[in-house]
Amino acid sequence: MTKATWSINELSREFDITPRSIRFYEDEGLLFPTRRGQTRIYSKQDRVRLKLILRGKRLGFALAEIRELFVLYDATSQNNDKQLQAMIAKVHEKQAVLEQQLQDLKIVQEELRNAEIRCWNSMTESGRRKLEEELANETP
Repeated sequence: MTKATWSINELSREFDITPRSIRFYEDEGLLFPTRRGQTRIYSKQDRVRLKLILRGKRLGFALAEIRELFVLYDATSQNNDKQLQAMIAKVHEKQAVLEQQLQDLKIVQEELRNAEIRCWNSMTESGRRKLEEELANETP
């Protein structure tokens, strides 16, 4: 028999996050547990949503973007082509941002290499001058 509900502690252990994080996602309107007294009871849908939230965060999505996708999914649960198209668009946006960041990092790397070379060259020249001065001071 497949499990139908989870406690906050079960989910926090399963996904290696704190109960506080799960409550935060609930406060943000991303999870909707039922309550039995003070105890939160999370459904299969909540568990799937939590898994998607964590995956989205790993991919660099903001919680607002994740919420947008959930809202879209909830509105189009019969035909999820609209949700998939929105997801593809968001993935393309993230890819473009990452590509720009990679280019920026390559430029910074090259600038750092050039700075290092200039420092080595400067040290070599100053070392050569110092040696020349020492030699000049030694000759009568």
